[in-house]
Amino acid sequence: MRSRAVALLGALATAAGLLSAGPSAAGAADARGASAPKARPTLKWTDCATKKYPTLQCASLRVPLDHDRPEGRQITLALTRVPHTDRARHQGPLLVNPGGPGGSGRGLAGFVADALPRKVAAQYDVIGFDPRGVGESRPAVDCRPGHFDPVRPDPVPIGKGVEEANLDRVRAFARACDKKYGPLLKHLDTVSAAKDMDLIRKALGARRINYLGYSYGTYLGAVYAKLHPGRVRRAVLDSVVDPTGVWYRDNLDQNLAFDARHKAFAAWIARHDKTYGLGTDPAVVEGKWYAMRAAVAERPAGGKVGAGELEDTFLPGGYFNGYWPKLAEAFAAYVNENRTAPLVAAYKTFGAVDKAGDNGYAVYAAVGCRDAPWPRSWNTWRADTWRSYAKAPFMSWSNAWYNAPCAFWPTAHLTPPDVTNADLPPVLLFQATDDAATPYEGAVTLHRKLRRSSLVVEAGGGNHGVTLSGNACLDRHLADYLASGKVPRGRGPTTADATCDALPEPQPEPAAAKRTSDSRKGATLHGLIGRHR
Repeated sequence: MRSRAVALLGALATAAGLLSAGPSAAGAADARGASAPKARPTLKWTDCATKKYPTLQCASLRVPLDHDRPEGRQITLALTRVPHTDRARHQGPLLVNPGGPGGSGRGLAGFVADALPRKVAAQYDVIGFDPRGVGESRPAVDCRPGHFDPVRPDPVPIGKGVEEANLDRVRAFARACDKKYGPLLKHLDTVSAAKDMDLIRKALGARRINYLGYSYGTYLGAVYAKLHPGRVRRAVLDSVVDPTGVWYRDNLDQNLAFDARHKAFAAWIARHDKTYGLGTDPAVVEGKWYAMRAAVAERPAGGKVGAGELEDTFLPGGYFNGYWPKLAEAFAAYVNENRTAPLVAAYKTFGAVDKAGDNGYAVYAAVGCRDAPWPRSWNTWRADTWRSYAKAPFMSWSNAWYNAPCAFWPTAHLTPPDVTNADLPPVLLFQATDDAATPYEGAVTLHRKLRRSSLVVEAGGGNHGVTLSGNACLDRHLADYLASGKVPRGRGPTTADATCDALPEPQPEPAAAKRTSDSRKGATLHGLIGRHR
């Protein structure tokens, strides 16, 4: 879905001490167009340890901008590694990706190595990487800094003036990308990123790779497997993109799923009326939220939180219910006490877009718009979005504007590959039944397309990204698979092979402040994978 690598992601990357550990000056020169090396690329790992990840290392790798012209212009990928420590049972590299497109993966390597059982992590070199255009890779793409600065026009285009203001914004973004990165845009796509992954494999000296991808990373992994089925040893795909809907239909499907998740949030608040005082009827609570939206559309809270910013602030609650207590506090303070400060603070935490977010969004747009067909007629977008809004008002229009640069994108689209695959070893899929960003049906579709895959379902779960986030049942399946290749087997390609119960729902503050180690793990993971597809 929406690749908003915002303040949460930037804060976690800073905390991990990775922002200063970028590619070398030589790597920057490569990005300006140095010739490709003729020998097999190698990686020079340097120490970039942090207090939490004391064995973390960093490296950079030159890859062709255009894989059809390997001797042409080179760009640079930024990588991290937590090396294996169990020499007797070394199982090779485990590449990890947090989603997006546009998500920085360098910070994920340390987290995954730390979150896996120690005996399992010791058997792998856990490899994080910033895909082309992202983060510390060079060149890093940032089309129009400040594109999401407040206060934006209301996403719901009531009146021609509001619609034209939003159209002006998205057209300006597409023009800025073309002006700054025109030649580069033809090579920002999922297939090119998958080919980069194979050059990472070669540079690591590995015959095959292991892979763990979240969200959009599931699609990237499926595309890599389609291109190179014999080079996949094990693959874990968590919170699965529907590969048959990339990307226009997938976004329409998300609108319904996020609206349902927003209703679940209202129902949770209603169950905790003693804490929040917003009513015991979920419909009443939801009505108060929309009344708040109307109020800030008329008079932005603190001069910063208008209707669009409010939707940005509450959208992360659709990804991770661990955010619900803080969001509910801000909601209640505004409605019950007319206090705007908590709402502004929540926007700064959950909704504001920083420099990393500008970069993440630019790559999101570039990859998504290039990957697949989008309607070029705005009349089609308008009609489809109004139909969606009638059923799912929470984010239908904000999601449309988020993706709308694709209606005016300067490059032609590619044809998405059919990721159907009968040549892979067993692949392990994880999916929550009520995930909004990647609805459940997408996992069933990919399960059917990957002949030997196995699907583990978190029944009743609504979070996006479910392994290594505190669910011991899911994590046992993950650890067993990475240790031995073992997968559960069920009754057929359209049903779950194993089921785990969802984690208990969060509790209001101050009870939620007494976090367990598992709940902290979940918050850390959801910060790292950000608000990605």
